[in-house]
Amino acid sequence: MTDRTAGTPLLEIRGLGKSFGGLRALEDLDFDLYPGEILGLIGPNGAGKTTTFNLIAGALAPSAGVVRLAGEPISGRPAHEIARRGVIRTFQHNMPFAGMSIIDNVLVGRHTRMAAGLATLIFNPRAARADEAAARDKALEMAEFVGLAEIVHAGVATLSFGQGRLLEVARALASEPKVILFDEPAAGLAPAESERLIAVIRGIARRGIAVLLIEHDMHFLMPLAERVVVLNFGAKIADGTPEAIRRDPAVVEAYLGDVLGSDDATEPPHAPA
Repeated sequence: MTDRTAGTPLLEIRGLGKSFGGLRALEDLDFDLYPGEILGLIGPNGAGKTTTFNLIAGALAPSAGVVRLAGEPISGRPAHEIARRGVIRTFQHNMPFAGMSIIDNVLVGRHTRMAAGLATLIFNPRAARADEAAARDKALEMAEFVGLAEIVHAGVATLSFGQGRLLEVARALASEPKVILFDEPAAGLAPAESERLIAVIRGIARRGIAVLLIEHDMHFLMPLAERVVVLNFGAKIADGTPEAIRRDPAVVEAYLGDVLGSDDATEPPHAPA
């Protein structure tokens, strides 16, 4: 474990479970996520990873257990409220708003932090303009952070697939999250794009933002994650460092033996250049 895990967890998952009729998709899941930590969530298809994300982000209400953010229960609350509290999710597929510029797409992610409402627009337009200017400054900062500063006024149709993924990250960061949930962020990326995204995610963690990511590409995940939780058939079967996970016989049998191959499963991961 990292030294960070000796502190107070930012996100606590306790006894989390979800049933759909007679099917138990997730059962008695426990794990913690710490500020600035990068935690991987892996397992075979149908293991419960997406269900876990849906429960944390508020797309589903749990059948059992609780999710706490900074000590406060958030499970079962509406997704927009959980986002406002600081838990933001990205998805496997890029979802830009067509017909809008890159900067305006990033600004969409800022709406949870904008104070000006209709009353402010009517009775205090100066404050509303200041709020909008601050939001645009934040959006520009996040676009620069992910490497899109030089093209912020271009339309989203001009973006490559990898740049589109970075746009999704910038939009998530514009909301000033405490926790970001990444759903297969490396899917469809070329090797150079994956390395760029690794650098961006490490930069996010250095800002103190907690990162939880589902990822099937172990060559992307293992050098990046500080800790990995493994699910199988809706239950946690391991929780440890990437090195420990790669050598866990239960994990190799359930998942890594098929994903990496028997030789790779016993070799330590190598960081990208």
